[in-house]
Amino acid sequence: MTPKRPAGADAFPKTAVEPSGTRNPEEGALYAALDLGTNSCRMLIARPKGSQFQVIDSFSKPVQLGQGLEASGRLSRSSMARTVHALQVCRRKLEQHRVRNMRLVATEACRRARNSRDLLRTIRRETGLQIETITAEEEARLAVISCAPLVSHKTETLMVVDIGGGSTELVWIDLEDVEPKERPRAIMRLSDGFGNPQPGGARVVDWISVPLGVATLRDQFADVEDDGGRFALMSWYFEEMLAGFTPYAEGSPDEGFQIIGTSGTVTTVAASFLGLRRYDRTKVDGLEMTSTQIDRVIHSYLQLGPDGRRADPRIGRERHALIMSGAAILQTLMRIWPTSKLSVADRGLREGLLYAQMVRDGVLASEGLNGVA
Repeated sequence: MTPKRPAGADAFPKTAVEPSGTRNPEEGALYAALDLGTNSCRMLIARPKGSQFQVIDSFSKPVQLGQGLEASGRLSRSSMARTVHALQVCRRKLEQHRVRNMRLVATEACRRARNSRDLLRTIRRETGLQIETITAEEEARLAVISCAPLVSHKTETLMVVDIGGGSTELVWIDLEDVEPKERPRAIMRLSDGFGNPQPGGARVVDWISVPLGVATLRDQFADVEDDGGRFALMSWYFEEMLAGFTPYAEGSPDEGFQIIGTSGTVTTVAASFLGLRRYDRTKVDGLEMTSTQIDRVIHSYLQLGPDGRRADPRIGRERHALIMSGAAILQTLMRIWPTSKLSVADRGLREGLLYAQMVRDGVLASEGLNGVA
């Protein structure tokens, strides 16, 4: 499958809640962002607070929407039923908090499935929620702007990596012409698109959406019984998909290079590195790791084997079946672009959706997005 590359209403008809974009924002109004991915359904409800936002409520459920998609090209009835059930919970939360400003999106599984329109119609009928399927470019762009606060003032070349359930987005950004203190804000301004960079602004050198994520890559090699052999094949196969990505042949820059990784894989590796038996976002988000440290954690996963990973509290019951496919992607990236500074981001599409809505409505303070010194 060829990696995707850039080419140049009522949500609740029976309630007072309306979709984002149909009203004037009120002071202190709540915003919601929902990400229906290949593996999970996740939602955040937040209010603007200065240049950031304050999370009021959240929801996350592993619905495995893409289960069986690789083989059949269709979403199964059981995965669609799990998804609708999760979205009914989301609707109740939105009504409870009287959210009027929202954006609810679906990603790779719905982009690829032949019957995704059937799912979206069922969701609308059963829950009243109107879900839109976004392009790979918009998904990548939203992931990038969510990471803006983690961009270092010293960063001249930035790669943002978002390892999802059904796809992996890589965005390579040149910040050399941007004033150091303006670099986080320059990343936020990419919400308008990757093309037509402004003078003195961030420039997207290249981006790619590889149609392999933790769930789809696992499914590709589900018939390989040897644990180590399966890991090696997944890593090789993912690297093959990067051949058309311009920075692939160039490797890592000598100085001023930062990778920001946003995904459950990256945060799980970070939690394992810290030895956290109970996940703590405050310790994980913004943590910096070297390629060597990441490699040691992944090697320890291989030594554990499937049974050991299943029992490891650092990995967790919901992640153990997906961690090695995600680790294969992450280790491949660290081998191609070794770095002493991978910044772990416990943020992603939902946060990007919130930022984009709030920036559009002018409810975030312009000062305060200072990034990392």
